[in-house]
Amino acid sequence: MRLNTLQPKIGSKFTKSRKGKGHAAGLGKTAGRGHKGQKARSGGFHKVGFEGGQMPLHRRLPKRGFASRKLQNTYEVRLNDLAKVEEEIIDLDALKNANIVPRSAESIKVIATGEVNKALTIQGLLITVKAKEAIENAGGKVID
Repeated sequence: MRLNTLQPKIGSKFTKSRKGKGHAAGLGKTAGRGHKGQKARSGGFHKVGFEGGQMPLHRRLPKRGFASRKLQNTYEVRLNDLAKVEEEIIDLDALKNANIVPRSAESIKVIATGEVNKALTIQGLLITVKAKEAIENAGGKVID
């Protein structure tokens, strides 16, 4: 192999099409813009989001955002936070009493972050599959 013989792989490089340079170029006359109309003119483009006078999507949607109001009082708890609870059965009230979640919490999901070193009994909490495996491997159990 010599440096002066190196070439890109066949088909990997394409010559740029020269629009408006005659019929032989493949895009002559109107250069792919069609006949007449705003988009055929030079400088003839409207602003982003313009919908031809119809009320644009960004103005039709509500301005308060899209945060789910159901998830407003849902919190995530890590596995290593569960070790701080001293009660036998860990449920919503036990986590509130241990100050791990605020009093306003309505539902809690246990996620598989951290490690479990002792056997835990969890009742009435949402739990991920990996977190459930980790708790059961440590000798604990999950009660629905």
